[in-house]
Amino acid sequence: MTARTALILLFSAILICLLCCTLWASSQQPVWEWQGLLREPDRWWTIATLMDAYFGFLTFFAWVCFKERAYLARLAWFVAIMLLGNMAMATYVLIQLARLKDGEPASAILTRRAA
Repeated sequence: MTARTALILLFSAILICLLCCTLWASSQQPVWEWQGLLREPDRWWTIATLMDAYFGFLTFFAWVCFKERAYLARLAWFVAIMLLGNMAMATYVLIQLARLKDGEPASAILTRRAA
């Protein structure tokens, strides 16, 4: 399987799961009736929000897999991202920015470095 096919399958699955979860949560309670800030959080939209967050973490991790060549580094970042979420993701981006050479554009963090 090519990387392109794997990414198509991954992001298609994420889209389908999120659509199904959103439809399910909407069938239980319209989003405009959510009152989590005023009273105990509603479980349906809490579940939908958690799924959205973790699929976002998985999406970011797909980029980490592209950037990192070593399997141990990939595994360590997966665990960190799944446990710490955006804190780990911000740390990863800061590390990538710190590795930039003088004069190198910030957009260079998006590509893989030469081996």
